[in-house]
Order: sequence, then structure tokens, then C-alpha cells
Amino acid sequence: MNFGKDFYWGTATASYQIEGGRCEDGKSDSIWDTFAHKSGAIERGETGDVACDHYHRLDEDLDLLKELGGNAYRFSLSWSRILPNGTGKINEKGTDFYNRLIDGLLERNITPFMTLYHWDLPQVLQNRGGFLNREIADWFAEYAEVVKKLYGDRVKHYFTINEPQTMLGCGYREGVHAPGLALSLRELLLAMHNLLLAHGNAAKVLKTIPGSEVGYASCGMLYAPASDKKEDFEAAYERTFACRQDWRGKDPVGSISSYADPIFFGKYSDWWYEFPEEFRPEVTESDMKLISTPLDFFALNMYDGRFVRRCDDGNIEELPFKAGAQKTQMNWEVTPEVLYWAPLILQKRYKKKIYIGENGIACSDFVFLDGKIHDTYRQEYIKMHLRSLCRAANEKDSKIAGYFHWSFMDNFEWSFGYRPRFGLVHVDFETLKRTPKDSFYYYQDIIKTNGENL
Repeated sequence: MNFGKDFYWGTATASYQIEGGRCEDGKSDSIWDTFAHKSGAIERGETGDVACDHYHRLDEDLDLLKELGGNAYRFSLSWSRILPNGTGKINEKGTDFYNRLIDGLLERNITPFMTLYHWDLPQVLQNRGGFLNREIADWFAEYAEVVKKLYGDRVKHYFTINEPQTMLGCGYREGVHAPGLALSLRELLLAMHNLLLAHGNAAKVLKTIPGSEVGYASCGMLYAPASDKKEDFEAAYERTFACRQDWRGKDPVGSISSYADPIFFGKYSDWWYEFPEEFRPEVTESDMKLISTPLDFFALNMYDGRFVRRCDDGNIEELPFKAGAQKTQMNWEVTPEVLYWAPLILQKRYKKKIYIGENGIACSDFVFLDGKIHDTYRQEYIKMHLRSLCRAANEKDSKIAGYFHWSFMDNFEWSFGYRPRFGLVHVDFETLKRTPKDSFYYYQDIIKTNGENL
């Protein structure tokens, strides 16, 4: 078994998590610049002001990407570096950084995969309401037009938005991510609809780039069948696309179908209409037409999942994990089997080719006395997950197009600061020295053989 000759092997990063250069060359603050400086928001009071200093160490990082050997790299743009006012005048020094990044990738035979929005909204737009303001759709369209004009001649692979579930759930519902809000149900549903309008506007623009392919990156809890029985698969399918529940009741922004159903089907899920009408924003036919602008792929960010089975009475039972089950540093269960089932479940529903936009593990990595980072746990995690993905890639009619390991390098991990280390490359956050870990070379060998050595 293998992944096919046209498979994309890569790694992923996000602008705020690695770039630094907060106040340099005309960049304005994003909501993460503001939030990270809020007392108590981030562990140990850390910020992304410097992060990995990727802004000043671009060539070094590009050379490491070349050494890794992947044929793709997924990165995000800083909206506030390109348009410091959110709209209007373009910041040439900011746009030049991404020109150098894109050209550097192409010179090294690495295909750029660009994400327009990975959670760092310009603060000036948040001051105008952010995703609670319907005008966000127009602002995002203007931003997409700028991206098309500047980079559309060289970049052909686009993600509009990364993980809307996390963006709204953590940033607008729980308040633990920027902008740190805890909104009412009415406001959450409005923000969700406005986000989808923004996505649709951007997709409409990016689709006009000759040769482009456009999608977005989803997350959300994934469910796998506890056995190969048909009824268990159907239970996993049903639970995966149901409205997510927590102790507060229905969570409208956390499920895969919250966004994927309106995007791919042009209508909200049935459970959307179970919320009282007075809480739901006005939705027009033209809204849904825009939101469902045709896409080319579905990207899945997958870190863990759950297992379910169909009971004799027809109900769905979620199986508990065994005592002492493997967990990552983030306290997430290690469930590689889900990376086999999830693409099949998603393709059954949405009929699109699949990219794994993120997959990785946080470990307590440190430099050994020999100067190396021996991250055996990460190597085993990669092996287990890619074996499952390879199995899915060899199923009949499967359309799995690429895999992006999270992350290329250790970085600023949102509210956890610099404690969790997800990278294939170790970063000393005092000296900013880069050191490839053992997993870097392990993944390098997998890429060389197109996964045949797994």
C-alpha cells in the first residue's frame, strides 16, 4: 500500500504562532497581539511578540523545509501585516515578506498551501464588531482580492479559514482565545453566520484564480465505529454530524456539520432550526448561495476522537477509554484508528477529496546531553496515524490528497504559551536556535518512500 504518486507531504504553521515581528514594517496589532498582553490570558504571561522570529529567520527556516523533503508547506497570512487598517491601503513591506516566502518555497520545489485566516483578525476590525458585524464578509472579500492580486500568479492552493469550531468556540464562547468573549446564544449564531458569509465571499474570489483549488480546514469531534459492523459505522456517522453537546446544552459552533452542511449543501443542519427563531439571525436565499460557493476539497485537522457502537435498543453508546489509555501532553487521547475512519465518513457525506490539514502530538521534548532531541513518542504517533491514513487512502474511491504534520517547528501554542512542543524542529525560545528532532528525520524517510516504509 502507498499514498499514490500525486500525494502532498508537508507540515503546517500559523502566522501568529511563529512570525514575531509584532510592530515591525507597518504591521498593526491583531486580536492575538491584544489578547496575549491581557493579564492572565496566557500561561506565564507569554506572548507571540517574538514567537519563533520566523519573520527574521525566513531563509534558515526555508532551508530546513527543503532538508525535510516535503513537497508542500501550509502556512497562514497575517491579515494585519498585509492590511494594517483591515481594509484600504496595502502595506508593501508586509506583503514583501510573503512574496519572499512564496518565492523561496517555489525555488526549493515546495508547493505553497496558503491559509487566509488562522484566527488573527486585525484589532481595528474587532473594534468595529469583528464577526458580530455582517460587514466582515465584505472586509474578508477585500482581503481575498488583495491576496489574489499579490499572490495568485504563484499560489494555487487556498484554505479560507482554519478551524471555525475552535475560533468561535474558544474565542467567542469560552473566552480562552482571542478576542476573549463569552457570547450569548443569539450572538454566537450571528457570528457563525457572518463567518460563513465571509468564507463564501473569499471562496468566490479565490475561485477566479486560474488553476486554483479552494477549501477550508475543519475540526470538531470525530467518532469512529467500535467494530466493522455496518450498524456501528452508521452510529459513528450519525454522531459525527450531530450537534455537539456539553454541560451547557447544545453547542451550535462546535460540530463539523455546523459549517460543512451550509458550505456543501447550501442549508443549515436540521438541528439549527431547533434553536428558537428569535435567536437565529436572518438568513436569505442569497446568503446560502454565497456560503455554498463550490469548493474543491475538505481539509480535516485531526488530533483525537471517540469510539461508538449501536446498542440493541437503537441508541448510540460512546465507549469509555481504558484506565491508563495513552494521552498526549495536551491531555488528548491517542486514537490513530480515527484517521482511517474519519476520511471515509467525511467523503461519504460531502463527496470531496480530503487533505489532513493538521495532525500531530505535543510532547515534553528537551535537548539531551548529546545535543539531540530523541522524541520517540512522536515517531510512534506519526507511524500509527499514517498507517491508518494509508489504509484509508487505499480504499475504493478514496480521495486523500495530502497530509500536513503539525507542526513544522515548536511555536507559541495559544493560551498554553510555549509549554507544549508540537514541532519536528526544536526551538530554544531564548536563543531561537533551531534543532531538528529525531522525528524530523523519521518523517523525512517516510516522505522519501511515499509512505511505503511505514
